[in-house]
Amino acid sequence: MTVRSAALLLYRRRAGVEVWIAHMGGPYWARKDEAAWSFPKGIVEEGDLGDELAAARREFMEEIGTPPPDADYVPLGEFPGSGKTIVVFAAESEFQPDAVRSNTFELEWPPRSGRMRSFPEVDDARWFPLEEARPKLTKAQRPILDALLARLEEDAEIH
Repeated sequence: MTVRSAALLLYRRRAGVEVWIAHMGGPYWARKDEAAWSFPKGIVEEGDLGDELAAARREFMEEIGTPPPDADYVPLGEFPGSGKTIVVFAAESEFQPDAVRSNTFELEWPPRSGRMRSFPEVDDARWFPLEEARPKLTKAQRPILDALLARLEEDAEIH
């Protein structure tokens, strides 16, 4: 079975559309900006099957350190990621936490040193206009922005 990951895509409308994205933590990503950001997401566990939105909400909480906003989340689609399928739920929100307090992971650092260190999964998260967010996101996640724009255009035509 393909590994599934669930993500929340928060957006807001300012001069244009902005999205909330998170910079991946740990030493590999520390000095990278382009293709080093992601939508808050995580693995859909066995108990989550049938409620991937609950998985996305849990993973958001773990990575951002704040519960996701109460909002009308809509399924945006499923997207191929690096060896997994990312199921995305989108919602409009003015989310603004006081701080980002991610959970951590253990990693031997420096490599082959025998020393285990703890690093945050996410070391920064904030709002970016779409044109700034696109190059920051991993290449596999960039098509998610196109799906969001198509959904917003479709919604505008209906109303």
